[in-house]
Amino acid sequence: MHPTTAAFVEAAAALGLRVEPRRFPEGTRTAEDAAAAIGVDVGQIVKSLAFRAVRDDGSGFVVMALVSGRNRLDEAALALAAGADHTERADAAEVRAATGYAIGGVPPFGHATALPVFVDRDLLGYDEVWAAAGTPHDVFPLTPDELVRGSGGTLADLAR
Repeated sequence: MHPTTAAFVEAAAALGLRVEPRRFPEGTRTAEDAAAAIGVDVGQIVKSLAFRAVRDDGSGFVVMALVSGRNRLDEAALALAAGADHTERADAAEVRAATGYAIGGVPPFGHATALPVFVDRDLLGYDEVWAAAGTPHDVFPLTPDELVRGSGGTLADLAR
């Protein structure tokens, strides 16, 4: 198991969740790639998207949006949910600093810092969803309830 994935598995266990990552050498970097590799509907793929929520005074903080692979994120809805005036996509350095993971492998929880997390309500329509487990090649299944509980996320209508 990749060391980053092993660290994620330990972080999940600390949250009371047992995850069983699966490795796909061809990669699962995009929702479409992941769905094809796993053999599930693209809507079952959890996209972990880090954004900077910005207030009018210029202050900001990183937030995580967990979005169904079928949906495009409505950034205005995310800003509203986060209590910000607008959002900006976090750059690679901000993502790694906030989560401890590189873009393409960011899991929905077990981050390096405490982040506000918002969960796309559409994910609740599935019995099982799949999310990144620390690398672009490792994913794991969980229920939507486990996703919300593990992430400490707030349900929100995030789809455009």
